[in-house]
Amino acid sequence: MARINLVTDGSANPEQKALFDAIHAQLGMVPNFLKAFANSPAALKAFLGLHGIANDGSLDPQTRERIALALAQQNTCEYCLSAHTAIGRKAGLDGAEMDANRSGTSHDEKAAVAVRFARSLVTHMGEITTGELVEMRDAGYSESDIVEVITHVGMNILTNLLGKAGRIDIDFPKVELKIAA
Repeated sequence: MARINLVTDGSANPEQKALFDAIHAQLGMVPNFLKAFANSPAALKAFLGLHGIANDGSLDPQTRERIALALAQQNTCEYCLSAHTAIGRKAGLDGAEMDANRSGTSHDEKAAVAVRFARSLVTHMGEITTGELVEMRDAGYSESDIVEVITHVGMNILTNLLGKAGRIDIDFPKVELKIAA
């Protein structure tokens, strides 16, 4: 059971209801983590704004989902892992690729660099090496792409924190975290 209240259609005030209507129109549902965000319409609007802008960037949907899967596993957020597995499938990722992403890599050489970079950003709280930046550039990532990877890392940390702190009920097909041996 969630530790942070989930705003429902029945309990939503007019501002929350308008946000839910817009989300439902785009997604066909209002995921539980957005219902938790809705406790603060300002926080929900901030997240939706950042998410919308970040998704309009130069990173392809597959790379964004690879990063999200890697970080959900790294940060042990089962809600986000479940959500991004479903979204990753819709973006065209197969099971073997998503398993690789969860392990911190990719079957695509260029994407593997971005996934490693994203995980390093989290592990080292942004204190990445010059070599890691050079590897990103050598793989073909522009300065814009690098900033977008950093943005997606920040956005995923935010959702991982909300999912874990709130123990948000999973409303996607549940995917179990891999436990390190």
